[in-house]
Formats: sequence, C-alpha cells, structure tokens
Amino acid sequence: MKKLFTIVLLPIAIIGLVFLVYSSISKPVKFDKERDARKVVAVQQLKDIRDLEVAFKSVYNHFTSDPDSLKDFYLNGKMKVDLQIGSPDDSAAVANTEKIKKAKRGITNAQLYDMYQKGEKNLVFTIESEVPTRETILVGRNDFDINKIDVIPFSEGDKVLFDSVIKTVSGVQVPLFEAKMPYNSLLKGMDNQLIVNLNAEMTDTDRYPGLMVGSVENPNNNAGNWE
Repeated sequence: MKKLFTIVLLPIAIIGLVFLVYSSISKPVKFDKERDARKVVAVQQLKDIRDLEVAFKSVYNHFTSDPDSLKDFYLNGKMKVDLQIGSPDDSAAVANTEKIKKAKRGITNAQLYDMYQKGEKNLVFTIESEVPTRETILVGRNDFDINKIDVIPFSEGDKVLFDSVIKTVSGVQVPLFEAKMPYNSLLKGMDNQLIVNLNAEMTDTDRYPGLMVGSVENPNNNAGNWE
C-alpha cells in the first residue's frame, strides 16, 4: 500500500496541487487581461460621450442626461463653426481683401462671403457658419456607432448611467454631467468573485466601482476616472 501511494497517488496529488497553484495564479492574470481589453473599448465610448456632451452644451448651454437627445443632436443637429475662407499666408488674397475693405467701408464678412460665392475667390476672411453635427465631431471614425452610445459594451444590453445638473459652484451656475459604466455590467460573464473583490477594493478606497467620465458631485472639468 505504501508503495502504491508513493508510485501512484503521490504524483497525482502533486500534479493536482500544481494545477491548483497554477490556476490560482493564472485566474487573476487572465481576469486583469480581459478587464484591460474591455476597458480600452469602454474608455473610447466614454470619450465619445464626453465629446458629444461638450458639443451639445456649446449649442444649448447645458448638458443632457437623455441619451436620445445626444443621438438626435448628432444625427440631426447643427453647430456653429468658424469657416476659414482663403489662407492668411496668401499675400495676394490678403492684399485684395484689404483693397475691397478700403473701397467698401463697413463691408461685413457675410457680404464678403456673398462675393466669394459669386466668384470672387481671391479673398481671406472667417465667417461663422452652421454645419451638421455629424460633419463636425467624431468624423472618420469607422468604429463609432451613435445608436450604441448608451449601451455598455460586453454587458448584453445594460445601459450607460447618465446624469446632468446645473450646480452652484462658488456662486456661479455650472452645468455638470456624468456617464457611468459599473464593473458589474462592463465585466459581465467574467469571474464573479474577482468582480466582487474589485468592486470592494474600489469602494474601500473611495473610488467609483466602474468607469465614469465627468461628475455631478465634484466638478472635474469632465475628466474620466481612468485619466
């Protein structure tokens, strides 16, 4: 029996122990690797939300907690931008523009723009113009989908938590917003105990147990908690 234990059972026990040790080490490593991969996707989405919120505020003077408003603003809204006509480095165009301004005292940039549209291309000026939002921000991003802006990635449909307020800070009314993705949603399907441990670690150190951008409690210049 002793010989049987030494030859057969002991090696099996050792192999089992090695496997348990390896598993206990590799599981957190795999968890961290998957968490970091998901974080990259989530952070990009929160940055996109921030860009949309800031653009929305530039038009309406406040943020929004309604993702449908952000979607409509992106798809159908317009933003005012400074349209540069001609190049300030084009000395001939600059000289011609100055000549026209001297000949027609009080001429506005809107009138210059009218001349430009009628064929006078040798001009240099800037004019405020309305441009569709989707042609102004998040341009050329093949991975951007406005219809998924409020869905937490990898969560099987859980929604981003939006909030916005106007708060008095040092006697000044300040618009604030935040968008949150709890780890319970972002890391859905991963090791539950490790998610519980991560949430406890974040809570114990007074940090949000997830990813977020902005804050309606503490003004932070729309920073993300990963920055």
